[in-house]
Amino acid sequence: MAGGPFHVLRHRNFRLYAGGMAVSLAGTAMQQLAQSWLIYRLTHSEWLLGLTWFCANAPILLLSPITGVIADRFPRRRIVMLAQTAAMLQAVVLATLTLTGHVQIWHVLTLATLLGIANAFDIPARQSLFIHLVGKEDLIGAISLNSATFNSARVVGPSLAGLLVARFGEGPCFALNAASFLAVIGSLLAMRVQEAPAPPSAESPLQRLRSGFHYAWHTRAVRVLLLTAGAISLAAAPGIALAPIFADAIFHRGSPGLGLLTAALGAGAILGTLNLAVSRGASSLYFVILTAAAGTGIGTLAFAWSPLFPLSLAIMTVVGASQFRLNASTNTAIQTRIDDAYRGRVMGLFSMMVVGMFPVGSLLAGALATIAGARWTATLGGLASLMAAAYVYSERRTLRSWLEP
Repeated sequence: MAGGPFHVLRHRNFRLYAGGMAVSLAGTAMQQLAQSWLIYRLTHSEWLLGLTWFCANAPILLLSPITGVIADRFPRRRIVMLAQTAAMLQAVVLATLTLTGHVQIWHVLTLATLLGIANAFDIPARQSLFIHLVGKEDLIGAISLNSATFNSARVVGPSLAGLLVARFGEGPCFALNAASFLAVIGSLLAMRVQEAPAPPSAESPLQRLRSGFHYAWHTRAVRVLLLTAGAISLAAAPGIALAPIFADAIFHRGSPGLGLLTAALGAGAILGTLNLAVSRGASSLYFVILTAAAGTGIGTLAFAWSPLFPLSLAIMTVVGASQFRLNASTNTAIQTRIDDAYRGRVMGLFSMMVVGMFPVGSLLAGALATIAGARWTATLGGLASLMAAAYVYSERRTLRSWLEP
């Protein structure tokens, strides 16, 4: 694509979307860090850290195939707007409970689950909305720049949250997140989006769900990409979910250290995804996916046994670049080749694999870390990522032929 990585911003609707999401995602990143630290401060439990991540993301694993059907049936912008409003209300309740000193573990777990339900509706609809914002010709740029925006928030949000938590506690982070949703809701209201109504169908919702699974499974390249994305998400979970343990118990850096680790992950992800916006096209993505899977594995292994905190920050940058580069390139490869009629349902399955598998990995990580420790648990994640890279290599002919223009 000519015009550099920001060429896609020539579309007014995408400019509105990117601006609103940049603010909202920074708030979300602040809440995620503060929520993890709150659980860790109250319990010092690896298991509850993993359980919190599980509650926040398990609804995406369970509901995304169904919400993908909904995204193929109803206006996607309206679904995103309702989901963002629900997420804002969740943040308001969490902030109120924390600032008044009434927050308990079950409150955090319940509200995390409610946020996960909102995200289960939001993510497939939002991913499917890109084609209405920029058209198919700029889809690669939109997905890549969206990923860079998401990860820019992972730099700004956690860095600020680490400082706020250390000085004022977790409550202000939750309150700022609640306010940040106003930006994305306002941007959605300001958009002028033309979504064609879904064509009439004799299929029942259950039949549409089944046909979405059938399409994804029997399109071999889609199946390979979805399985790879899910495997990497599962394998990368230990290093992220157990970050409070590395920051505090291993390196003794407290909440500011956790903020720096999370920010390093986001900084790497920005570097890893921005240049996809100037990609030559979907045909170049096989090599990107293969090297990103391998890089995630090698980086996670190095992070697991890093003896120094500054070295861990550098390694976490590599992990972020690899993991999120894989997610963005897989998303791009799928969206540029699938049938439009199945877009919402396939994006529902993509959400299930990328976001939904993370809680399974975090729950397993929390359980394993209580037995084997954080370092050995992260080691298993790195080895699993390398196995996923080997799977991509074994399917190279399928992926290359499918991605050819």
